[in-house]
Amino acid sequence: MTPLLSSSRNVAIAIILSGAIQTLTYAPFDFWLLGPLSIILLLWATQALDFNNKGKPFFYGWLYGLGLFGAGVTWVYVSINTYGHASPPLAGTLTLVFVAGLALFQGFQFWLFYKIRTRNVYLNALVFLVVWVISDAFRTDFLTGFPWLFLGYGHLESPLSGWAPVIGVYGITAIVIATSLAAYLLLSTQRTKALWLGFGATIALWIGGFALQGTQWTQESGETLEVTLLQLNIPQEKKWLPSQRRKTLRMLDEMTSENWDKDVVFWPETAVPMLLDQAMPLLKRIEKEANQTNTNIITGIPYREIDRKARTETLHNSIYSFGQGTGIYHKQKLVPFGEYVPLQDLLRGLIAFFDLPMSDFRPGPKEQDLLESKGNKVAPFICYEVVYPDFVAERAREADYLLTISNDAWFGTSIGPLQHLQMAQMRALENGRYMVRATNNGVTAMIDHEGKIVAQSEQFVVDALDATIKIYEGSTPYSKVQSKPLFLICTALLFFFVLTRRKWQAEKKN
Repeated sequence: MTPLLSSSRNVAIAIILSGAIQTLTYAPFDFWLLGPLSIILLLWATQALDFNNKGKPFFYGWLYGLGLFGAGVTWVYVSINTYGHASPPLAGTLTLVFVAGLALFQGFQFWLFYKIRTRNVYLNALVFLVVWVISDAFRTDFLTGFPWLFLGYGHLESPLSGWAPVIGVYGITAIVIATSLAAYLLLSTQRTKALWLGFGATIALWIGGFALQGTQWTQESGETLEVTLLQLNIPQEKKWLPSQRRKTLRMLDEMTSENWDKDVVFWPETAVPMLLDQAMPLLKRIEKEANQTNTNIITGIPYREIDRKARTETLHNSIYSFGQGTGIYHKQKLVPFGEYVPLQDLLRGLIAFFDLPMSDFRPGPKEQDLLESKGNKVAPFICYEVVYPDFVAERAREADYLLTISNDAWFGTSIGPLQHLQMAQMRALENGRYMVRATNNGVTAMIDHEGKIVAQSEQFVVDALDATIKIYEGSTPYSKVQSKPLFLICTALLFFFVLTRRKWQAEKKN
């Protein structure tokens, strides 16, 4: 053990730091090289690949998660404090609980790794990689899921970005982990020919990613659409006030009227601060003008589903296409506390954060049609949904372009909205489709099929962003199969490792 690791405090600091510096690999910093370096630091601090090091696996993983989420997602403090009206001490406490809870995923990840390690340091490296990928997959789907801050997101601008349309963000994460493991073993163990070959293979993956950047997985159809994305910049604390409603509707009407020469006008998430049935008189009037000018309007709007027999109402966070387009989509993946309150019978009324406006939505059905717009099929996603890689890919295959509407006003001037934009860029790159991103106060942007921003509004201003959508045909390899092959391989290897470990333990007893 090196002198720096002789102190438990130094070990803890190094582990937390390894997680924290990963935040610098994501937007707006984009220092992607820190990704592999952070994993090397984690391996060095925990000595994880050394079978004789018993360590404190769950605690090590939890500390790493504490650094990762403590630095990367503390923007949640803004929504709790500023818009949830919680005092700074209470908001700070709730944020800490949130971060500490997310860190449990990494705690279980390290615990599982230690449980199935072998005596072979090289095989341990493969176990580490497999467990990491499975942990990311589990974090995506467990309960509501939290697929945020995956290592692969930091490589949107690195040579590895060429792999995104092939293996997606999970696959890029696996390459980053493999590279880190190979580099760490070269630095810490005897340099064998096999080890050099392994390190060379990871470098080849980086070179391959660079070479793949020029590959056109989808083809331009030749059709283009001239569109406008409205950014209303309405303060979150005013959005649902009755006194603000008329002003908001007037803004939507006036800004849309200035763009009747466009093919499509996009409004952001819950742009209309009324239920769809309540807003129908206004929308019918706008639809009449839209039909006269051959324009489609697509807007976010709350939707009320009424069961008259049961005398119940179900609310959905929805997207509605009208004018020269049809269809309605109900959001499937809701944000806890923002759109629904878990255990609401116990929590509502305790503090203002548990009683936010429009926080009683219900998820829409899994099987929903794409939106129709000017003869095109549009795959819609509302806010948080765009961060689910396979969920987006499944719907992107039949779409002419992708749409995500959002209201990131909840996170103020923090880095949260910029991370959110980066993940939308990754979805566009993975699926080889243009991505429209219409938001209330930024970042409103048009993203091309390579994940590049081709038009963008400033944050925190009222704007009507003019842009062009190019329609692409065909599917990327990732769109066709998503992450299934990678997850199946990792799951099979995990079972192999578990069985091998049990066999070794049985032989040891005999």
